[in-house]
Amino acid sequence: MKLVLIGAGSAQFGLGTLGDIFSSAALKGSHIALVDIDGESLGHVLEAGKAFIAAHNLDFSLSAHTDRREALRGADFVIISIEVGNRFELWDQDWMIPLQYGIPQVYGENGGAGGLFHALRIVPPILDICQDCAELCPDATVFNFSNPMTAITTTVLRRFPQMKFIGLCHEIASLERYLPSMLGLPFERLRLRAAGLNHFSVLVSARYRDTGADAYPDILAKAPAFFEKVLGYSDILEYIQTTGNIPRTEGETGMPDIGRTISSRQWSDRGLFRQILERFHLLPITSDSHIGEYIQWAHEVADHKGILDFYMLYRASLSMLEHKIELKVKERVVPIIEGIIGNSGYEEAAVNLMNTGLIPSLPESVAVEVPARVSGKGVEGIAFPDYPRGFAALLRNYAGVYDLTAEAILQKSRDLVIQALLVNPVVPVCERVPELVDVMIGRQAQWLGYLR
Repeated sequence: MKLVLIGAGSAQFGLGTLGDIFSSAALKGSHIALVDIDGESLGHVLEAGKAFIAAHNLDFSLSAHTDRREALRGADFVIISIEVGNRFELWDQDWMIPLQYGIPQVYGENGGAGGLFHALRIVPPILDICQDCAELCPDATVFNFSNPMTAITTTVLRRFPQMKFIGLCHEIASLERYLPSMLGLPFERLRLRAAGLNHFSVLVSARYRDTGADAYPDILAKAPAFFEKVLGYSDILEYIQTTGNIPRTEGETGMPDIGRTISSRQWSDRGLFRQILERFHLLPITSDSHIGEYIQWAHEVADHKGILDFYMLYRASLSMLEHKIELKVKERVVPIIEGIIGNSGYEEAAVNLMNTGLIPSLPESVAVEVPARVSGKGVEGIAFPDYPRGFAALLRNYAGVYDLTAEAILQKSRDLVIQALLVNPVVPVCERVPELVDVMIGRQAQWLGYLR
């Protein structure tokens, strides 16, 4: 096997993914090609990887490449995790500049005006990578970790409809963090299926594996009391600032002053989450910072302090975390690869694929996030013919934005960017939207200058 990691100069992605791959007996003997435009950072990851292989006597080989075409030739699997420019500086622009034009944003990474400009920057270089894959390894399965996930997956599969391109997001893991404590049973006893758009998804069905009984009534009954007590990002940030330590997982117990019940800020980071739970009777799989980017009334009910604290926590954790290779699986890409080469037929909890009838109440022109069957045939999405009507209506409100975003990128059209903003349900203004687009193109000309 030949696996290519694009963006491997990032210690978080490069070292973390190497640890996942090194943990796999099925991938023993594989060659891993590391790719990054930053040769110095890439060299550090290569050196660490080779030292780890030698220290643990592992049967893997590594190479490093700043020329991705050299690395991609003959690849079986390609994993993409990239950003462009100064990540947080550009993110701040995406978030704050639209505010000057009267566009409220609860976060600004994946949805709303900020998510649109993020997509306009990052999708073109990913299309270039996929063009190289189409030429040099057309049979490879290509995985994407980058955001905005739905915009990327939609545009790539519109441009390369035959490509085996799969978007992966770990947000689904929130269910494993919460539901065992909420229901008082091991996660393995639950059969869960969630679906929607990336970062805009809900738990659709839940059953107890041993009896087959519906677990959703128990979840709806117990969720309110549980989330009134769950720790929020503000609490974790306070703990980090006080102790200098980073908890291993959100809500980790046993730490001084953080395992307590929170009474002063109930439903921490989940004001919008609570509305979805109470009004639509569905459990979101993410918190306000993500789901709030897509809903027109989110700004009224979202926990803005929690969102701002999450942003600070995220930035702080990236600089404080010790990145190293560990022999344990952290992301889902290696189990999927094992399922493909071993023809296992197992069910993966969440992948992003083009909506070929997977959620019939949504247009087929955009990608959706659904569970999938993984086998020698590849990754085949599981359909939801009876997707909840109310939440589907919220999703449809946003599907047109992704449709226009993809076309704006493929056609390099400033006018379609303007239209994508004017149809966006979280954009309440009109007249100065063209000026906003021109300001963003000017500020980010290195990446948005292709728009005409």
